Amino acid sequence: MDKIPMTPSGYAALDAELKSLKTVDRPAIIKAIAEAREHGDLSENAEYHSAREKQSFIEGRIKELEGLISLAQVIDPKSLSGAIKFGATVELVDEDTEEEKTYQIVGEAEANIEKGLLNINSPLARALIGKEEGDSVEVKTPGGSKDYEIVKVSYI
Repeated sequence: MDKIPMTPSGYAALDAELKSLKTVDRPAIIKAIAEAREHGDLSENAEYHSAREKQSFIEGRIKELEGLISLAQVIDPKSLSGAIKFGATVELVDEDTEEEKTYQIVGEAEANIEKGLLNINSPLARALIGKEEGDSVEVKTPGGSKDYEIVKVSYI
């Protein structure tokens, strides 16, 4: 399989979540299942079924995180420079509304648009890749076309 690009902070967040699931959540749910079993008939035991469902979710998330971490290619943005690429922090101005936005281009696993972490596979990130400060980009989105001016590119 292909490597998944990831920033050091994104990798650390996934690793911390995995450790928490294995050391805190998994033992807690195992204990909850054991307690629910003591209540008797499992076919009508809502606590037991709820705990088993939560256990299934936790185990699935653990497998997902282990897969992501095993394929992670950690790229430190501080070691990069030049035109926009993975890891770049980009300040943009919407040419229609003059609204300023700042995004860091990150891997899919760590993307969170509310926190300014832009998925490298998004239409905006794909339009920005290879561009430099002062360039204008037109982004075709499902909601229509948007024009942005690149104000600043940094690697932090």
